[in-house]
Amino acid sequence: MSVFLSSQKIIKDWIDYNNHMNVSYYLLIFDKFGADVLNDTFKMGEHSAKTTGKSTMIVETNITYNQELKIDDVVDVNLVYFDHDKKRLQYKMEIIHKENKFLASTIEVLALYVDLNTRKVAEFESEKIQIMDDYIKINLENFDNKNLKFSSKLKK
Repeated sequence: MSVFLSSQKIIKDWIDYNNHMNVSYYLLIFDKFGADVLNDTFKMGEHSAKTTGKSTMIVETNITYNQELKIDDVVDVNLVYFDHDKKRLQYKMEIIHKENKFLASTIEVLALYVDLNTRKVAEFESEKIQIMDDYIKINLENFDNKNLKFSSKLKK
């Protein structure tokens, strides 16, 4: 079970000499087509960085490469799990081949909320906590909290 975030087609520039998608582009897909969607949903993305001086910064990841992807494959980026405390986000995403439905990759992320003016960790504003809590409540039945690496790092 998961929550759909976006779809993306694998392009030629991402293919390496092994004729499959290079490892670095899995991270790009998770960042640009997964984390950016989440950050915008929670009002912590690019707009927030430019207007409020606050955003998120990833401090730790765990990524798996389960099956190769090739040029012109279309994938879905899904959210498998999400939680937070006063300063941290923890989430896990997956890349699923759209047509063949296989799991291509997963990533678990621990991110901090940061005041970009001071470059220090900050606590979420109550508005953002409410947005995240509502999101969790709506999607809880779609989340899977098994095999998570960073749950002990949240200070609840």
